[in-house]
Amino acid sequence: MTTLKTQDLLALGFMTFALFLGAGNIIFPPMVGLAAGEHLWSAALGFLLTGVGLPLITVVALARVGGGLQTITTPIGRVAGLLLGVAVYLTIGPLFATPRTATVSFALGVAPFVGDSPWSLGIYTVVYFGLVMLLSLFPGKLVDNIGKLITPVLILALVVLGGAAFMLPAGELMASAPAYLSPDLALGQGFVQGYQTMDALAALVFGIVIVNAIKDSGVQEPRLHQRYTIIAALIAATGLALVYVSLIYLGATSGSLTPDATTGVKILTSYVQHTFGPWGMVLLAVVILLACLTTGVGLVSACAAYFSQLLPYSYRSMVVAVSLLSMAIANQGLEQLITVAEPVLAIIYPVSIALVALSLLSGLWKQARRVYAPVMGVALVLGLIDGAKTAGLVDAPQWLSTLPGAAMGMAWLTPVLAALLLAAAADRVLPAPAAAAQV
Repeated sequence: MTTLKTQDLLALGFMTFALFLGAGNIIFPPMVGLAAGEHLWSAALGFLLTGVGLPLITVVALARVGGGLQTITTPIGRVAGLLLGVAVYLTIGPLFATPRTATVSFALGVAPFVGDSPWSLGIYTVVYFGLVMLLSLFPGKLVDNIGKLITPVLILALVVLGGAAFMLPAGELMASAPAYLSPDLALGQGFVQGYQTMDALAALVFGIVIVNAIKDSGVQEPRLHQRYTIIAALIAATGLALVYVSLIYLGATSGSLTPDATTGVKILTSYVQHTFGPWGMVLLAVVILLACLTTGVGLVSACAAYFSQLLPYSYRSMVVAVSLLSMAIANQGLEQLITVAEPVLAIIYPVSIALVALSLLSGLWKQARRVYAPVMGVALVLGLIDGAKTAGLVDAPQWLSTLPGAAMGMAWLTPVLAALLLAAAADRVLPAPAAAAQV
C-alpha cells in the first residue's frame, strides 16, 4: 500500500496553502485592519472564522464524502446541484476570482514599475494567463510545480513581510471606523469581509484537486485520501491564519501612511515603500505574483476539470477557454470586479455554508433531501434578498433587519437555523423511506 512520507505531506500542505493564498487573501486583510484600528483583534477573529474556519470545515466535509461538489450536492437533486455547481465554479472561476488574481498581481506587483494603463494591463494579462494556461495543462505536476518549487519561495517572502509588520510597524493603532466602533461590530465586519477571500467557495473546488493530487502520488486507499486531505487542510489553515493576522496588524498600524485608502493595494504598497524602499517593492511583487499565479492555476485546473465533465470538450480545451475568458474579464479592472462580486457573494455564501453544515450532519437524517431542500431554500431566498440589498436594488424588509446578526450581514442565520430545526424534527417524525427511494 502506497503512503505519503512526511516530506510529501508537507509538500501537499504547501500546495494547498498556495492554492488558497490568492488575490483576496492579500488585499482584504489590510483594509480590515485599517478600518478596525484599536479593535483589530476582534475584527481579526471574525475574519479568521470565514477566511480560515469555513474553508477548513468545507475541505473536511468533502474529505468525508470522498468527492467534490457534485457528491456533496447529491441530496438536493441533480438539477439543483448542477445549478449550484455552475454558480460556484463560475464565481471562483472566470467571472470573478480567477480574473482577480491577475488584476491584483498587476496592481501590486507590476503597475508600480510600469504604470497603470489599460495597455499595460492588457499585455500583462496575456503573459499572466499564458503562464496559468501552461501550468494548468499538466495537473498531475501540481504538487511538484507548486508544492515543492514555488511555495517555499512564496513562504519565505511572506515570512519577511509578516515579520516586518510586527517588528517594524509604520505607526500606532488608529481610531476605529464607524462600522468597527465596538468589539462586537468589529467581529461582525471581519466575519463579512472574510467572504471576499472566496476561500469557502474555493474549498468546494479545491477539495477534489487535493484528492486528485493524492491519487496522482500513487495513494489508492480512500481512508488515506481522507486523512491526507485533512492534514493538508490543517497545514494550509495554519499558514493562512498567520498571513491574515500579520496583514491585518499591518493595516491597523499603517493609518498614518494611508488614512484614506480604499483598497488593500494602496496600504500594502505604501507600507512596503515606507519600510523597505525600492527593494521592498520587488519583494512585494514576488509575493503577489507567486500567490496569485498559484491560485490562478488551481482555479483554472478545477474549473476545466468540472466543465469538461459537463460539456463535450476535453480538459485541455476547457483550460484554454477558461483562461481566455478570465483574461478578457480581468481587463475590466480590479475595482469593478470587487464591486460586482459583493452582491454575488452575498447570495452564494449562505447557501454554501448551509450545504457544508448539512453535509457534516448528514449521518443524522433519515432522508437527507427533506432536510436539505427546505434549509437551502430558505438560505437561497435570504441570500437573494441580501444580494439585492448589497447591489442597491432593494431595501431589506424591516423584520429581517431586526434579527440577530443583521448588523453584521448575517440576518440569514436565524431563519436558516429555524428551518433546520423544523426540518430535522419533521425528518424524525416521518417514517424512513424505502431503500429504493432514498437519495
